[in-house]
Amino acid sequence: MDEPISNQAYDELADAYASIVDTKPHNAYYDRPAVQSLIPEINNLDILDAGCGVGTYSEWMIGKGARVVALDANEKMLAHAKKRNGNRAQYILANLEKPLSFFENSSFNGIVSALAITYVKDHLALFKEFNRILRRDGWFVFSTEHPFFSFSHFGIDNYFATKEVNCDWKGFGKIVNVKSYYHSLGSITEALNTTGFDIELLREPLPTEEFRLADPQNYKKLCRFPLFICMRAKKR
Repeated sequence: MDEPISNQAYDELADAYASIVDTKPHNAYYDRPAVQSLIPEINNLDILDAGCGVGTYSEWMIGKGARVVALDANEKMLAHAKKRNGNRAQYILANLEKPLSFFENSSFNGIVSALAITYVKDHLALFKEFNRILRRDGWFVFSTEHPFFSFSHFGIDNYFATKEVNCDWKGFGKIVNVKSYYHSLGSITEALNTTGFDIELLREPLPTEEFRLADPQNYKKLCRFPLFICMRAKKR
């Protein structure tokens, strides 16, 4: 497997990430409530957690009765997912930038991908694979950095051009430089449409009351301007 763009960063982040993800405000009280609100009934369904990280979404979906396959490109993150969920899920080490040829057509009822597609440059190729492995009427729920935030934060000089970016993450006990890709809103939505998805719901989340109590300063910022964007798309 070719090394994913963020692999070295997550090698450094994995242990700290696993230790605080349940209460880290941007994850626990911002991204997670918004993404979970888009996931329909999943009891007794086959769900792919694409970019599962340390397994928090997998755990929640297992608790809702889903049969979960947890996939991640980083060995350390996947090890934490296995530690968290044990034999209640199936685990696969794989890079989302490569074809998912180990999955047969129509393998899943739904795909959840929280804050992972930002590490994939070619959304057309990824979403085509997601559509292939979804069953009829399957759905794809994801979150990613809001393009409007990224455009401003990274000082992008061409809104429409996909490009590699990097950011120093300071919330995990040390500064870690994390590489990812910037995508315009149009490129994301066009990739969905071209690969056979219809967008059903789009959310620009607001921070929860728990976020306000944990981090008042960033709560005020996120009440004025979005950091993430979340969507549910349905297979045609």
